[in-house]
Amino acid sequence: MTTETPRQYGRVMLKISGEALMGDQGYGLHPPTVARIASEVEAVQAMGVEVCMVIGGGNIFRGLQGSAQGMERTTADYMGMLATVMNALAMQSSLEARGLHCRVISAIRMDEVCEPYIRRRAIRHLEKKRIVIFAAGTGNPYFTTDTAATLRASEMNCEVIFKGTKVDGVYDKDPVKHADAQRYGDVSYDEVLQKHLGVMDASAIALARDNRLPIIVFSLDAPGGFRSILEGRGTYTRVHN
Repeated sequence: MTTETPRQYGRVMLKISGEALMGDQGYGLHPPTVARIASEVEAVQAMGVEVCMVIGGGNIFRGLQGSAQGMERTTADYMGMLATVMNALAMQSSLEARGLHCRVISAIRMDEVCEPYIRRRAIRHLEKKRIVIFAAGTGNPYFTTDTAATLRASEMNCEVIFKGTKVDGVYDKDPVKHADAQRYGDVSYDEVLQKHLGVMDASAIALARDNRLPIIVFSLDAPGGFRSILEGRGTYTRVHN
């Protein structure tokens, strides 16, 4: 456990990968897993915390992989953005099934299924205690959903980014492959960049550093993990200045 306990945050960004939604499957969406993550978000919102989310699209299509297989990079990235919209709609459906109010806001206009990104409107949704899911990344190729999460968190005046992963923090090497891997309690942005620790891509880390936006890396697989950190418990790594 880290030596510094997070205070009660009022507005947070939750960033999760698309792969987090596929459970034990090798592809696509696993509805029970989506429902479990929705319950984690519900528990945090019940604390009075305003929540916004960014979900990756790697469970459906990953732009970099498409590009590596010969597809033109810009086209591949736009396809990846569309995958994030599908995941956002799935999460919205699961949240609304629990009686929560949720809005999907897309950086690419598709008015029949979600709202266009208008900053003031998005902030108003949060103030009304609606969960806001930002989809389609930044709307631009060559930028990841990590960068999109950091950008939107900055625009929404979030106090912290929660990065949900399969491990309970940032390690000096892959803890799945190396039994002697050491977990960081606290680590600086510069150290993450210098040591290539893989928390987020370099652009996202640099943007978070410039805006003094801390990142908390925790295990999304641990039941109640999201809420427990906000209550001052749990295991995680805090990335900050």
